Amino acid sequence: MNLLRDFIDKPFIKVITGLRRCGKSVLLMMLRDELINKGIDENNIIYLNFESFEFSEIDDSNKLYLFLRSKMSNKKQYYILLDEIQEVKSWEKSINSLRVDFNADIYLTGSNSKLLSSELATYLAGRYVEIPVYTLSFAEYLLFRHEYAPGETEEIYAEFENFLRKGGFPAIHTGNYSSETTYKAIYDIYSSAILRDTVQRYGIRDVELLERVVKYVFDNIGNSFSAKNVADYFKSQNRKIDLNTVYNYLNALEGAFIIYRIPRYDIKGKELLKTNEKYFVGDQSLLYAVMGFKDRLISGVLENIVMLDLKRRGFKVFVGKSGEKEIDFIGEKAGYKIYVQVTYKMTEQSTIDREFSPLLDIKDNHPKYVVSMDETWKDNIEGIQHMHIADFLLKD
Repeated sequence: MNLLRDFIDKPFIKVITGLRRCGKSVLLMMLRDELINKGIDENNIIYLNFESFEFSEIDDSNKLYLFLRSKMSNKKQYYILLDEIQEVKSWEKSINSLRVDFNADIYLTGSNSKLLSSELATYLAGRYVEIPVYTLSFAEYLLFRHEYAPGETEEIYAEFENFLRKGGFPAIHTGNYSSETTYKAIYDIYSSAILRDTVQRYGIRDVELLERVVKYVFDNIGNSFSAKNVADYFKSQNRKIDLNTVYNYLNALEGAFIIYRIPRYDIKGKELLKTNEKYFVGDQSLLYAVMGFKDRLISGVLENIVMLDLKRRGFKVFVGKSGEKEIDFIGEKAGYKIYVQVTYKMTEQSTIDREFSPLLDIKDNHPKYVVSMDETWKDNIEGIQHMHIADFLLKD
């Protein structure tokens, strides 16, 4: 909300993107309330949700333009809030016309990263700003717990265990739901994203194969792999899939924010590597809702939580390569860097060596962390801090 607030009345179209049910609509409602509290006439705030049947007939750019034009006069300042705009065909044409023809401050949300496609860039080049929205951070989850479950909150590490399993979809934490109800709701979110934001939007015909690719990705959270690895796996299962199909499926899933692709960066060579990226999920609860609980996935899930937290903080995130060693995450933002190693437990000396060694090889002054589920911290080594993952997530 703070980032969105900074752009109120600025001459940019605000494009709010993120996974379904991550809180984009709530953000628009918060914006609407804030505008009213500032004294803006409610009649000058136009809110349309294109998932609502009320606006289902507004399905192309011409109808959208005509409808909004009928609600505005040329002289007044208007605030236009359009939710799930991707449901309107060629919407970018009408948005550009509204920007030119009226005194309007425009806010859009969408559940597909292709909102920022080449078509949009053509019409709105240099005139929009993307504001990514993610599911709840651990800090935000704790606020929800205090709001909706007063008196039931536990100590921080116990709360993190709950967050790890139930994830950050806001609606899940507005009631005291059983695990069965929670994962049913999360699976429904997943199914909606698969059907509406991948299958329908990209014209995918073999839904069963797509879901098998999803399960392969989810089963390999935290591992590097390539499209060829996916194709080879299916070949070993007597199911043929060509590389282009794998690429298309991964791009579609990424476009719907179901997964995130994190590229590898060669620290010594100072270049991005083009192969063996890592993929993570849009919220860790999706993995559990689809795959169930698997102990061997815990390290990957912890990495997933840290990756999302770095993104929420505005970092560009990479997997680091230093010679033959790997650093789980490098975060970069405005010349500032952070290095993070993530592991489940630090009970063995071999694990301690494995996690600290790549960071010790990096001879710069940027902060370096090893985070884990250990409640007893190891001594810092040459400035590298070891801390519980919950404390890292709550760190300013």
